[in-house]
Amino acid sequence: MTEFIVAHWLDIVTTILGLAYILLEYKASIWMWVVGFAMQALGIVLYYQKGLYADCGMEFYYLAMTVYGYWKWIHGNVSKEALPIRHFPRKAIGYWLLVIGIVWGIIYWLLVTFTNSNVPLADSFTTALSIVGIWALAHKYLEQWFIWIVVDVVTCALYFYKDIPFKASLYALYVVIAVFGFFKWRKMMSKD
Repeated sequence: MTEFIVAHWLDIVTTILGLAYILLEYKASIWMWVVGFAMQALGIVLYYQKGLYADCGMEFYYLAMTVYGYWKWIHGNVSKEALPIRHFPRKAIGYWLLVIGIVWGIIYWLLVTFTNSNVPLADSFTTALSIVGIWALAHKYLEQWFIWIVVDVVTCALYFYKDIPFKASLYALYVVIAVFGFFKWRKMMSKD
C-alpha cells in the first residue's frame, strides 16, 4: 500500500486540490483561483511524467488564466463591482467553435509530430476545449458548465487509460458536480 501511495502521491495531492477547486467553483468562490494555481503548478509535473503533453502545456495556460480569472472576478465589471454570473453571448458561439477546431488540429499535429504521445486525439481535444472552458469560467458564463461536462467525461476515460486513477475518479465526480453547478449558478444568476 505504501508503495502505491508513493508511486501516486502527485496524483493524490492534485486530486485533493482538484476536489477543493471544484467545490469552490460550485460555490462561485473567488478562492477557487488560489487553489487552482497550486493544483495547476503540480499538474505540470504530473502530466509531463505521464506523457500527457497537451495537458502539461495546458497547465501553463491555466496558470495564466488563474491570475486573469482572479483579477476578472474582482475588477472585471465596467462598474468595478464583482463580476456577475451571466450567459455566454450567442453571437460568439460560432467563433469559439472555430477556435476549438483550429486549436484541436494544431495541438493534435504538434503531439503527433513532436512527441511520443499515444493519445494525441483525446489529449488535444480536451486541451482545446479546456482553453475555451477556462476563458468562459473567467468571464463567469453560466454555460461554461456544459463545456466542463464534455471535458470531464473524456478526461476521466483518458486518465484511467494513462494510469492516473485518483485524478480519473475526480473527473468522474467533476461530471456530477458540473451538472449540479450549472443549476446552482443558474439559481444564483436569477437572484442578481
